Amino acid sequence: MQNNKITEQINKLKKEKNAIVLAHTYQNVEIDEVADFTGDSLYLSRMAANTDAKIIVFAGVYFMAETAKILSPEKKVLLPNMNSGCLMADMINLHQLREFKKKHPGIPVVCYVNSTAEVKSESDVCCTSANAVDVVRALGAKEVLFVPDTYLGTYVGTQLKDVKVITYPGHCPTHLRIRPEDIIEKKEKYPDAKVLAHPECHGEVIKLADFVGSTTAIMKHASESKDKSFIIVTEKGVVDRLKRDYPEKEFVLISERAICPNMKWNKLEDILNVLENEVNEIDVDSEIAKKAFATIDRMLKL
Repeated sequence: MQNNKITEQINKLKKEKNAIVLAHTYQNVEIDEVADFTGDSLYLSRMAANTDAKIIVFAGVYFMAETAKILSPEKKVLLPNMNSGCLMADMINLHQLREFKKKHPGIPVVCYVNSTAEVKSESDVCCTSANAVDVVRALGAKEVLFVPDTYLGTYVGTQLKDVKVITYPGHCPTHLRIRPEDIIEKKEKYPDAKVLAHPECHGEVIKLADFVGSTTAIMKHASESKDKSFIIVTEKGVVDRLKRDYPEKEFVLISERAICPNMKWNKLEDILNVLENEVNEIDVDSEIAKKAFATIDRMLKL
């Protein structure tokens, strides 16, 4: 079935069933054709919470759909493809987090939003890549435990010299495939280009960047900057959207290795399937959801 016909069917079903589609910026770019909102995971979950729609189709990975369900327990949240997990989120479970806390008793746990509902429920406060530095600063603690991404946690530590950030050894495989030599090579080819990097990257990569920020921050910076050429050091989906939205500027993908295979599982056909049959519903245990909600809510208040 051709994409335009699938798109028509999805849009028709959305109206009939009072449904919306949320698309993360790492998704295949054609999914934007049916998306009501596109952005990072927390922004999308907030949109889900604020909408009157009864059904939320979350084109992203599993933890994102879980977060939407935590913030909107009364709504039906569907994941287009159940294979869409997050390797970073899977690097820590409830038992591992409790063991990590035992080794460092009495220290507050800051949990990156890229984590399971269970891990969120056992943490003190949540954060995103956009607000991680502000959240840790607002805690006012001399030491914090940061899970699961050691690279984002380490970056936070470089920005807050008076806080000791003890990180769990998790990482994003996609961002870790990006190497300093990739930037050096691209800069030789595009000497006038500004390097925009995600803080999930290795510290040696971040040192070579002109700007470090979340996917949303990278896109905002690129759109508002007077510069015309950029080397984008994050997942390919960001580059695809920047090229589409700002054709007058030049956007260079740092490496063909910067593709998250799990983010690419979702297809238009999958969205149509879950809307038609209302399958792949995400459910979160009520007690875990209650604790995880408190962790997210504290972030918003901070």
